[in-house]
Amino acid sequence: MKKLTLISFMLLATSLIAISQIDKMRDKLDDASAEEEGLLTLRFFNAETGEGVPDAMINVQDIGTLTTDIEGKIRFEKLGDAVYPFQFEKKGFISENNKFEVVAGTIFWNRFTVSPTIEMGSIRIVLDWDKKPSDLDAHFVKEGEYHISYREKTISNDGKAKLDRDDRDGYGPETITVKDIDEKAEYTYYVKDFTNKDSKNSKQLSKSMAMVKIYGEGKLLNIWQLNEKQKGNAWVVFNIQNGKLIPTDEVKNYY
Repeated sequence: MKKLTLISFMLLATSLIAISQIDKMRDKLDDASAEEEGLLTLRFFNAETGEGVPDAMINVQDIGTLTTDIEGKIRFEKLGDAVYPFQFEKKGFISENNKFEVVAGTIFWNRFTVSPTIEMGSIRIVLDWDKKPSDLDAHFVKEGEYHISYREKTISNDGKAKLDRDDRDGYGPETITVKDIDEKAEYTYYVKDFTNKDSKNSKQLSKSMAMVKIYGEGKLLNIWQLNEKQKGNAWVVFNIQNGKLIPTDEVKNYY
């Protein structure tokens, strides 16, 4: 019976990944079709669930304010090549300022993950990337106490750190939330390219367009974006020491 249960669970997990892949492919095809009709698309996803965020207010420079539909997307007429700032607002979510770039009439990065509100004193870390590599893993380590990731532990023994969402089929989000940062402890956050974990000189991680955002104090605190020319299968993004965020932003071969 246990073997059947395990097999059933594995089949269910595989089916869910396949459905997710189909949904993401459908989104890409839908956006490409809209481009042919002279429209550009931005999509907004919930950091905890990966689902689209409906009824959000998006104020885009040179356009004005638009409201996301039931799928969490907005569409607008094509813009000239440039970088366009925008603001995201929705009750129950952390407001944020971000930007997108139009190149040759196309937005190459049009998927934005946004965070529901979190408790004061907590932080939330969100990893997004492109279609490949299919499996990037977020790791959050409290030195000497716990290691949060899909392959180590998804929730700490004290319940203060949790992997909210794992993603193994590209794009993300992969999300970790940490409550009550210990100012006497040291923390490290890094991203591992599990797909190419055995390729030390791989550039696939740096070409993934991986982006990490950290939220805290009721706002978006920082954004990191990978440089595509670096070699290595891990990206050490930041440390926290004595309660202070210390950017690292280094690609290397890790563990």
